[in-house]
Amino acid sequence: MLDGPDAADAFLEGVLDPDALDWVRQRSAEARQALQSWPDFEPTLLAVQAALDAPGRIPSLSRRGAHFYNFWQDRDHPRGLWRRVPIEAVARTDPPWELLLDVDALGREEGVAWTFAGMQALATAPDRVLVSLSRGGADAVAVREFDAASRRFIPEGFRLDEAKTDVVWLDADTLLVGTDLGPGSLTDSGYPRQIRSWRRGEPLSAAPIVFEGEPGDVSVFASVDSTPGHERVVVGRSRSFYETDLHQWRDGRLHPLSKPSDARLVLWKDHALMELRSPARLGGDDWPAGALLVAPAPAVGASSRASPPGEPRAPARWTPLFLPAAGQALQGWDCTRDALVLQLLDQVVSRIEEWREPAEPGGAWQRRAVPQGAPATLSVNAWHDPMVADDPLADAYAVVRSGYLEPPARWLHRVGSDEAVRLQALPPQFDAAGLQVEQAFATSADGTRVPYFLVGPEAADAQPRPTLLYGYGGFEISLTPGYPASVGLGWLQRGGRYAVANIRGGGEFGPAWHQAALREHRQRAFDDFAAVAEHLIERGLTTPGQLGIQGGSNGGLLVGAVMLQRPELFGAVVCEVPLLDMRRYHRLLAGASWMAEYGDPDDPADWAFIGRYSPLQALDRLPAGTRLPPMLLLTSTRDDRVHPAHARRMAWRLRAAGQAVLYWENTEGGHAGAADSGQRALWQTLAYAFLWQRLNGQGADGGALTAPSSPA
Repeated sequence: MLDGPDAADAFLEGVLDPDALDWVRQRSAEARQALQSWPDFEPTLLAVQAALDAPGRIPSLSRRGAHFYNFWQDRDHPRGLWRRVPIEAVARTDPPWELLLDVDALGREEGVAWTFAGMQALATAPDRVLVSLSRGGADAVAVREFDAASRRFIPEGFRLDEAKTDVVWLDADTLLVGTDLGPGSLTDSGYPRQIRSWRRGEPLSAAPIVFEGEPGDVSVFASVDSTPGHERVVVGRSRSFYETDLHQWRDGRLHPLSKPSDARLVLWKDHALMELRSPARLGGDDWPAGALLVAPAPAVGASSRASPPGEPRAPARWTPLFLPAAGQALQGWDCTRDALVLQLLDQVVSRIEEWREPAEPGGAWQRRAVPQGAPATLSVNAWHDPMVADDPLADAYAVVRSGYLEPPARWLHRVGSDEAVRLQALPPQFDAAGLQVEQAFATSADGTRVPYFLVGPEAADAQPRPTLLYGYGGFEISLTPGYPASVGLGWLQRGGRYAVANIRGGGEFGPAWHQAALREHRQRAFDDFAAVAEHLIERGLTTPGQLGIQGGSNGGLLVGAVMLQRPELFGAVVCEVPLLDMRRYHRLLAGASWMAEYGDPDDPADWAFIGRYSPLQALDRLPAGTRLPPMLLLTSTRDDRVHPAHARRMAWRLRAAGQAVLYWENTEGGHAGAADSGQRALWQTLAYAFLWQRLNGQGADGGALTAPSSPA
């Protein structure tokens, strides 16, 4: 079957094409009708939304000056409330939140389905804020200047129209902006190609270009460090998803910063922090991939206002803060006033280290392991604001810990102390009695041991049960244990088992684990996932007819490919906001930005390996008589990252091939699939209804899952 504009299903590529939307409405209505027939649909929907709206949820917090800011959604405020609280009151049982913006009210007033997409406060005057608003959850945002003191948008303030925008404050009257200004201003991936210095009151189109990338780049970006004595502006280009070039913009000129192209470089006070994705030789020493190193900032060509103009580059003296051993990975770090707090993984379990900077130039960094208690996933957020003199939270950082059966709790830590204070804790959202978590290992096709987590009844209960296997396996993203309230309510509490596969392509064991499944090696991720499925079946914990798989985005590609390669292993497939047409993915929305992950389909050498697994094309090669497991495809009209045509065309062709498929498209939600808790609850409940119907013998071949007479 043709893949391009002459294909019968090509009209589905028109996101808002009337014929395409009519087809979408028909398919979505069929899916809703079929899945609502599950007897537990309504109680599950209500329970999941209640968990998503639970008043005891731990609010996300970002520190700006004297306040913590938070964005909160619940049943009464589905689009959300942007609010803040004084830092000294955040630990109270009922903090005195100050409402800044009611997004539901704004949407009603302006007749636009706005969602909140973030904020940036001016470092020197944190009441002055840039607020980003997204229409229906898309990546494109409108940006408006807001005064938090008066709780209003500034009529004559900075304002940017909807686009995929990069913007940051330079000073009270200047922004550094990358946005869509017409031809030549965007990369082939649809992201900004130019950074302009935009003065208040001047036309953006006349603002001078500070930095410009190439059309084939992914994007350009800018960052501003306002730390007193260390003021810096850094601009850069992402040559690919993993390669960046950085420059310090100083005195109206660009000064290149020295680093390996795929390394992450962060400037902090007088230090340069280098995280390596590939082995590198720096300062005369060889360092492994996954290492975190530190050196004086001038070693990479960086300086600050505190440095004499033209200061020569200092000899590179790199100190290792983290060198990965087998099974270990660096997940990230954050900075207090005087220390780095590292978040590490060891066999996919979190631990934390503090590294205090030297008291004197040339001194040694001091390492301290932080006691963590029982194994859990730990998320670190430093609460220091360098713009606040005598900051009471200068050495404070928050740790949120959670696990598959452990509701999240936030703890306040201080650098150098073993004591921690619990600030908030979410009450249990589902009944975990009789459940346990275990980590097991499967053996992939090439002999690699692949870990997975399994949540379900205690070991004494080894009978086969409906089992849901989830995976992702891409972009160095790690799947670590977290509290899955909706999975607990919709799946575990009803007797199912839940497995999460830590396959290659992810970041659970550092860059090498990711790079093992890049480009021509992508099949390894699929083999790993199939190996976990086989291991679950071999252990007698489930059967192929009881095993469902689920994945979204790159995970949607995963489950789509594995379904076609190993259909005999599975009883149902849930595929969300997926990539499926790998012949044309790079021509759809942001797809060109992912060629470093998958390859270039227009290059015959790359298509030779991409074409072997691309689900849309593999479906056309399916041997006659092959029965695929039933599939539920879920996507969003407003997804401006992964084009909804991937899912639309897959549904069309499955129907044309006489395979069992349901398709449901949310009109909002962007790449997240949902814009509020009601939409998220419906999305998740549709998936659970489908899985229970298919894996538990309910509605086996009835309704809309019967093979259609035509794809239309």
